Amino acid sequence: MKHLFYTFLLVCVCQTAISQTVEEILVENNKKTRTSFIRKISSVRKGITLDSTQLDEDVRRLKQLPGIAHAYYKVNRTTSGNVEVVFGVEENFTIIPSANFYTTNDDEFAYRLGLYEFNALGRNIIVGGYFQRDIFNSFGLGLRAPYLFSRKLGISVFYQDLTTLEPVFLDQGAADYRYNNTGIEVLGLYEPSLRHRISAGVNFFAEDYSYLEGATDPDVPQGLNVDKVLFKGIYEYNKVDFYYYLLNGFKNELNLQYVISSDQVLPDFFIWRNDFIYYKRVGEKGNWANRLRIGLATNSDSPFAPFAVDNNLNIRGVGNTIDRGTGSIVLNTEFRYTLFEKKWFVLQGNAFIDSGSWRNPGGDLSDFGDNQNLRVYPGLGVRFIHKFIFNTVFRIDYGYGITKDATRGFVFGIGQYF
Repeated sequence: MKHLFYTFLLVCVCQTAISQTVEEILVENNKKTRTSFIRKISSVRKGITLDSTQLDEDVRRLKQLPGIAHAYYKVNRTTSGNVEVVFGVEENFTIIPSANFYTTNDDEFAYRLGLYEFNALGRNIIVGGYFQRDIFNSFGLGLRAPYLFSRKLGISVFYQDLTTLEPVFLDQGAADYRYNNTGIEVLGLYEPSLRHRISAGVNFFAEDYSYLEGATDPDVPQGLNVDKVLFKGIYEYNKVDFYYYLLNGFKNELNLQYVISSDQVLPDFFIWRNDFIYYKRVGEKGNWANRLRIGLATNSDSPFAPFAVDNNLNIRGVGNTIDRGTGSIVLNTEFRYTLFEKKWFVLQGNAFIDSGSWRNPGGDLSDFGDNQNLRVYPGLGVRFIHKFIFNTVFRIDYGYGITKDATRGFVFGIGQYF
């Protein structure tokens, strides 16, 4: 009888807890991020029944925001017998410079400098731009507001005028072209749930190729100016949990693009790329990070193939756009270890291996196994991290190639490599 009584009492308590109504939603410790914005993106609402699963998801969403370093919640009982939910946040400083520098043993040097606000208007709107010097000058300006219209719907707009020196690989040898890409991109952003994000839109741009020096081919023009339209769709599944700078879990991003060209010298093509990223915390100080990137494009036998082998994109130490292909498979793996941590500052050591292979333009899938296309670059690096300034990870990596005709070099940047 006593057991039945306790069981009945437990059921009553649980039923009372389950039926608790949210009377108020409060936010504490937010100085820049607006309380109204946090309430807007939260799934918990006044007047609904308290649900701990929703609270956990809301905290995860807050931790993913650029403006938030850490988040938590508390539930307090009110005098009326209902509950108030209190979201607590630790905010990041969000006006952040960006910088990327990269060199090789050929004394190449390029850099990109930028300034971004990641929490504009206290609503986690990202706005900013960059200036790049890679032999030629380039710049870009962008705005990204993922929650502009609702807690699920937003927009992204980006304009760039990008000019680089691009090697073009011909049968007779390599040629250097001045490449310019000027265009504007508009994407709609949709977040159906915490883990899922969809982006879709269009990019109107013009490409200009101007021959500078090197080999020539009568079938390859020395000057091209082509208007293009790019349709883009991106789907991301993100199950990464954050504890300040330490990450655990995985995410997958699928990027689909279809490009329509006004000149068949640079014909229409379809391109897809998939990034699978996996993070694993190892003990209190270790973080193992992995990225598998696979991409294929329409296999045109063109020297202007879309996938590049590049220092700042995929293989640290390899050089600035040293090869091109119509397909790529790249695996980056690295182990990050906290060497020193004191309040806001963290020093990480990093050991990595970047490896990849490419399909030649017009080639076969067997090209991925060709030694001429394989690149393997192990290396070491350090990270200087500020825990309360968003994405403030200053990285220095040195990659040393161990495959045929390899180079070596430093890669500097802000933010983890992946």
